Amino acid sequence: MKIINLKMGIAFFLVFTLLSCSKDDGNSPEPSAKLGIPFASTASNITDTSFQANWVLVPEAESYLIDVSTSSSFSMMLTGYEAFVVQGNTVSVIGLSPAINYYYRVRAKRGAEISSNSNAITVITTGVIPEEPEDPTFLKVKANALANPFFVGVAVKSNQLTEGSSYDTVLKNEFSSITAEYEMKMNPISTGSGSYNWVAADKIVKYGNDNGINVHGHALVWHNAVPNWLANFSGTDAEFALEVKKYITDVVTRYAGKVKSWDVVNEAVNDNDGGLRNTIFLQKMGPNYIKDCFQWARDAANAAGDTNLLLFYNDYATSTNINKQNKVYTIVDDLMANNLIDGVGFQMHNTYLSPTKIQMETDINRAVVKGLKIHVSELDIQVNQNNDITYLTEERNLAQKAKYLEIVKIYNALPAANKYALTVWGFKDNESWIPYNTDLNHPGNDWPLLYDKDFKLKSAHTGFLEGLN
Repeated sequence: MKIINLKMGIAFFLVFTLLSCSKDDGNSPEPSAKLGIPFASTASNITDTSFQANWVLVPEAESYLIDVSTSSSFSMMLTGYEAFVVQGNTVSVIGLSPAINYYYRVRAKRGAEISSNSNAITVITTGVIPEEPEDPTFLKVKANALANPFFVGVAVKSNQLTEGSSYDTVLKNEFSSITAEYEMKMNPISTGSGSYNWVAADKIVKYGNDNGINVHGHALVWHNAVPNWLANFSGTDAEFALEVKKYITDVVTRYAGKVKSWDVVNEAVNDNDGGLRNTIFLQKMGPNYIKDCFQWARDAANAAGDTNLLLFYNDYATSTNINKQNKVYTIVDDLMANNLIDGVGFQMHNTYLSPTKIQMETDINRAVVKGLKIHVSELDIQVNQNNDITYLTEERNLAQKAKYLEIVKIYNALPAANKYALTVWGFKDNESWIPYNTDLNHPGNDWPLLYDKDFKLKSAHTGFLEGLN
């Protein structure tokens, strides 16, 4: 009996040993999967004092750690909600204040292993907090008083520049720079080869010069502003290029010393793949057309004695579209190598959610380190990009205010040598291009600017002003 038990014991020991060794040798099953990163989704059940945070489950996770903060950098954690442990994929965050912007992110946990942070979600609690009375200082006055001042600009139409009008009063009080919204582009000015209609452009430039307001020229070459006579040009490609050269030369020469800067080429990069946009200029003038246009503008300015003219490349959506961003900086590097560019225009047709602060800073800083001037050239902030509201709610109003403040603070923090202007793309919400653009999904319903339809100051204006602190 003892012999049998001994044999059984030896057999059990051998089986156990073999099984144990099999877990460690090269033929063992795959190790457990690496702990995935959760994906945080939009908050729900939002009230004045709480919201429900949500995220997608990670199969390998045993629990989750949620952080809630009042800052997008998570530098100020909400008491009780720093690495707060949660079972499942939702939790009610309570004890909040009304009408405050909160942020949350999540990590998965398994034993001692903790994943990286999820994406951050922003949520604004409902309710209204009475705003403090706005600082009565005008935008340009506050900007001029900074240690490193810059122009505060606005896009204008010539018919708004009537002495004593509401536009005239607001413009002279608030803004130190103007950009023609459309009337200084090619097709309003060029009526034929060497033939021009200067009326609207002259009025805008004269208004700026007469009132001590900087004038930024926009834009010498843009694929959506080609006059019919040039779009249907029947001459050779070389003759087409000469027509473009003549136009650039004549416009820059006419306004030498009066227009302090120009967007020479506007929106030349394709959205989809980061290549050059397939425009008539690319087709007829080849891939060097951008450099040619900058050279002609520089030559015209120098010939007219305007050696201080600043030349900009201007484009949109470069903070979120990295392929596009990279191509823009390839163009910029080529122009810099030939001493043909002074600055970059970042249009900043943004939404209240995007781009993030980090995305904008990363994009702009690529130009800063090159020593270029920065022009936030066409700023507006959509609040209804998903067409989910029919009026400007208080929550969206405050979110827009926060985004304006964020952008102005980013710009205000730039080195003095890189600052040029921060230009808002229009005066009043009801006159913005955004609600009526057929490519967007909310016809008639958006409120992207600093003033409402009655020229009443919005919280967005307060955010802009506070960003100048």
